[in-house]
Amino acid sequence: MADPAPAQQPADALELRQRPGQDPGRLPAGPAVTGRLSLGVLGCSAIARRRTIPALDSLGNVRLAAVASRSAEKAERFAATFGAEPCGYAELIERPDVDAVYLSLPNRLHHEWARRALLAGKHVLCEKPLTGDPATTKDLIDLAAERGLVLRENFAFLHHPQHARVRELMAAGRLGAVRTLSVAFTIPPLPSDDIRYDAALGGGSLLDLGVYPLRLAWLLFGDGLSVAGAALRVDERLGVDVAGQAMLVSRGGVFVDLRFGFQHSYRCRYEVWGSTASLSLDRAFTPPPDHRPAVVVEEQDHDERFFLPPAHQFRLSVSSFADAALRGAVASEEQGWLTGALETARLVEDVRTAAAGHLA
Repeated sequence: MADPAPAQQPADALELRQRPGQDPGRLPAGPAVTGRLSLGVLGCSAIARRRTIPALDSLGNVRLAAVASRSAEKAERFAATFGAEPCGYAELIERPDVDAVYLSLPNRLHHEWARRALLAGKHVLCEKPLTGDPATTKDLIDLAAERGLVLRENFAFLHHPQHARVRELMAAGRLGAVRTLSVAFTIPPLPSDDIRYDAALGGGSLLDLGVYPLRLAWLLFGDGLSVAGAALRVDERLGVDVAGQAMLVSRGGVFVDLRFGFQHSYRCRYEVWGSTASLSLDRAFTPPPDHRPAVVVEEQDHDERFFLPPAHQFRLSVSSFADAALRGAVASEEQGWLTGALETARLVEDVRTAAAGHLA
């Protein structure tokens, strides 16, 4: 599947910095990589163990070289499971046999360790969100562009073909004029010791779940989204938001209603409502590899279902990253990914600002 691009080319898309005389299509040359991408895993999270590392391990052009964790015992267990070498954070960053780093640390550590990896000349695939604010996100983007390195967030859902089909139906006028996008991503309460409840590590539902609807809104409508209002429910004992809602407006006047949190039964769906029909999609962000998606279009007296073949979105995501790292960063290909990361960080900050007077 080709890398996704915004539904429209943003007029004020991020301009990747280039050196004088540089080919505008290619960033400054990063480290030479031939044959297979040698990858180090920084952080032994549950999503790394269950989803991302098995997907990486299934690729013929990737070799898992090393695994690092703050717990030596945990690093050894991961390394034994996936046939890699255990090591510490700094050691992994400096290893000459590591071409790229998959970063799966708590949110608060993303900026520091992604920056250190980029300075060491490593391509970086970082779990979402890249960072929690626009300034640190732009710092990483500028550094990656300066060094000619691939830097991406692991928003696996962006690689699933079901969203491309939604965009095709919207662009073809199947819904008439689009008026509203409504998105919900909620899960039941987490175990009490889950790091997503830890404020010191960058926990909270906005950075864990809310970023998905925000990134989807940007995918469908491009730049120019503004936050009209927001509310966050904060657990005073934990010091993190556990649920939230936000209202955005697109540059074209589409209303965007977002709901997320750790306090509801599971829901992972979105609806696009137009002047003549509406469209809905379940399992929008977390479809299993064998799930056969159904995009449902409803009119006043007629329903239509578009069934799509299953797709392994984690494999598609890591494969896209590996291919990009092996061929070297190309500005025209990386711009959409980096602009999306920066816009997501901006919207997170704007939601927080709008919600400051509406904490429950």
